[in-house]
Amino acid sequence: MFSKISTANRNEPITRKDVRSVFSPGTTSVDTSIKTPEPIKDAVTTTPDSAAPLVENTIGSRLIVGSDVKLKGAEILDCDTLVVEGRVEATMDSRVIRIAEKGAFVGKVSIDIAEIHGSFEGELIARSQLIIHATGRVSGKIRYGKLVIDEGGELCGDINSISTEKTLSQPPRLEISHPANPIAD
Repeated sequence: MFSKISTANRNEPITRKDVRSVFSPGTTSVDTSIKTPEPIKDAVTTTPDSAAPLVENTIGSRLIVGSDVKLKGAEILDCDTLVVEGRVEATMDSRVIRIAEKGAFVGKVSIDIAEIHGSFEGELIARSQLIIHATGRVSGKIRYGKLVIDEGGELCGDINSISTEKTLSQPPRLEISHPANPIAD
């Protein structure tokens, strides 16, 4: 009644042949296919221009703020990845922040990698990389290691790269030149 199901390759579709209909006795066979679901792949975010994946198989502590959740007045520490789908008003020192398209973060963040699809307002230090996607809006005091902005992404405020900031924070070197000795008669 059923065709032999192969268990060697789990990604092959499972097919059923000669299934007799209970409701219509005159029908002799119906061919239906049931496909097994695709294997679940971890979300991999890439930067434009086919750069290397941003975060692959994130291991460690992960906090997800859901789409209808508002988190206010928190200090987030020791969180490897923060995913913001709702609204967060907090301070954070961690590794990775991802703000979803409808997500919003207001506060102060010191992070290795920031990936913004939604909105960020406040003070942001992205030590390694700041990625602003087409729907992303970032405003405030922004410092970054590398900056990637998709067409349509917005960035405004006091913006500097970390390397420029370090150069500017060093006091300028003053060199005093002495006037040449007057030529004697």
